[in-house]
Amino acid sequence: MRLTPLDIKKQEFKKVLRGYDPVEVDTFMDMVANELEEALRAQKETRDRGIELETQLRDYRQIEKTLQQTLLQAQEATGRTYESARKEAELIVKEAEQKASKIVEQANSDLARSNNELSNLRSRKESLIGRLRVLLSAELDLIRTLEMSGDDRFSGDSSLGTGKEKVEIDQVLKNIDNDRATKTH
Repeated sequence: MRLTPLDIKKQEFKKVLRGYDPVEVDTFMDMVANELEEALRAQKETRDRGIELETQLRDYRQIEKTLQQTLLQAQEATGRTYESARKEAELIVKEAEQKASKIVEQANSDLARSNNELSNLRSRKESLIGRLRVLLSAELDLIRTLEMSGDDRFSGDSSLGTGKEKVEIDQVLKNIDNDRATKTH
């Protein structure tokens, strides 16, 4: 049977002759009841405080667990973000390399086409100069033949009927040759 402070206070003893002093016994019992009451109150407070601390500890452990999970998720997210950024950077570099390769190929193609066109133009120029040379040479031969035949129609007139001053064909041919020589160097 558990004793309570109230049990101690209400406890009554039989009176006997020559027994203990009732006032002293009552005072002592009141004092014991008060001490027991104080001890029980302290025990209850300690138990309540223990429950409160256990609850806080459980809450702190839950918070710690949540923080650890959050930290783990943040690390995983950081890893995924890093990996995603790395892959995206690789893709950007690869695309840039492909674009650069296409640009270089296009530039090489344009250069080849331009060189081809330049070569064609030079060939056409050489052909044209050759044809002009043949034409001028033939005209010069014709003029010389006419001058030698003694046709007076052409001997006195320096313009030869063109209305322009006589130009030495040989000098024109030399000028063309000189121009061509300076442009090819």
